[in-house]
Amino acid sequence: MSDVHATRTLRGRLAGLVVIVAIGAVSFVGSSFWLQTGLFAMAAAVAAMGLSLLVGVAGQLSLAHAFFIAVGAYGYALFAGPRDVEGLIGFGLPPLVAAVAAVVLAGVAGALFSPISARLRGIYLGLASLGLVFLGQHVMVNAASITGGYNGRDAAPMTIFGFAFADDQPTKLKIIGQPFDRLERLWVLFLVLTVVAMWIGHNIITSRTGRAWATMRDSETAASVLGIEVGRAKAAAFTVSSMYAGLGGVMIALAFSRIVPESFALALSIDMLVMIVVGGVGTVGGATVGAVFVTALPLVLDRYSDSLPFIADPGRPGFTASIIARMLYGLAIILVLLFAPGGIAELWTRRARPPSSPDSPTRASTSESSDTTTIAATAADARR
Repeated sequence: MSDVHATRTLRGRLAGLVVIVAIGAVSFVGSSFWLQTGLFAMAAAVAAMGLSLLVGVAGQLSLAHAFFIAVGAYGYALFAGPRDVEGLIGFGLPPLVAAVAAVVLAGVAGALFSPISARLRGIYLGLASLGLVFLGQHVMVNAASITGGYNGRDAAPMTIFGFAFADDQPTKLKIIGQPFDRLERLWVLFLVLTVVAMWIGHNIITSRTGRAWATMRDSETAASVLGIEVGRAKAAAFTVSSMYAGLGGVMIALAFSRIVPESFALALSIDMLVMIVVGGVGTVGGATVGAVFVTALPLVLDRYSDSLPFIADPGRPGFTASIIARMLYGLAIILVLLFAPGGIAELWTRRARPPSSPDSPTRASTSESSDTTTIAATAADARR
């Protein structure tokens, strides 16, 4: 049985490597529209992974993800921005240092909110976190010297060890005869960040921390009995989730080159929840698939709206691309909740699961054994 498992693991890793190489190759053949769409999707995927860990693994409902994404985006623009240009405050830090500082800043913001999460749960925690979105909108609009107000502010291009992810540095770079400008360079950078974020997220889920979060999600009383400090676990979950959101915000700032408050409204938090529900709550792969679906669908519909007769032009009676996209989101959520509560990730798991034999244990007994093993492992880790 172990040989079969090892073979499946090897096949899965090889398939993942092929997918990564294939996605990386898109940077050489994709048009600017598809490259830009892919950048938005990968930025959303990284942010959605953090929310999936928080909601699906730790069981903490949050509607404030847009706020933490904004902290990362504006934090990067502030730290990397030039000093005293156009009345905006900037620290002039190297872009790589500024990106790391922005992610840390988002994590600190999540840690500061954790005392509230320690006292609330469920819908009450969701409503409390919702206040951060409105607070963030107020600050982004009125703190003009930091955020640029309604008009927003530019985000400095990323530079790593002298290599700029922009069109002019190095000048006219080509690889295999193909131009390798800003979008192509960012595509490779974002792909690396997404893969690393998925790897870290998977390790968190399977680690002692992830098992403690899962126990806390199922029962805070049981977690306390097993020696898990619930308050500290919630603080860790919000901090990690916020850092993921902050990294997604940095990627959004790099993809757009200019950030405005409207991009980080409540609608973004709702879209993030749709991503993890459709993809699969508590999984990093599902969050990635859900992010691609939610991000790319309205852009693709708008791109090909002239060829689709049921899409009306903006400002005219009828259904626009954005309205149809949200209708499809709703339909996808209904179908997922009815037929695959675990999202697309559950459908993939069903497909990969081998058929049970008459001698194999029943699903219920296997599940009970798995749950018992998980609780026992968590108790052992907590005593260390």
